[in-house]
Amino acid sequence: MGIVNIDDELHDQLRRACTVSHRSINAQANFWIRIGMLCELHPELSYQQIVAEQLRSAGVQTPRLAERHT
Repeated sequence: MGIVNIDDELHDQLRRACTVSHRSINAQANFWIRIGMLCELHPELSYQQIVAEQLRSAGVQTPRLAERHT
């Protein structure tokens, strides 16, 4: 594990985001880095698709939403 230098503004945003997501600052940074890398590697997928795939690969059962009929 190494040290990553980030600017103060980004660190402040990490601190704020981790309170909402209930992650540590390091876990929030790790999440953003991992998801950002996957988004760059798979531009054809949406953020939501990438997160859903990550959840499925971790064994989380992601329920399908019922189709809405208007």
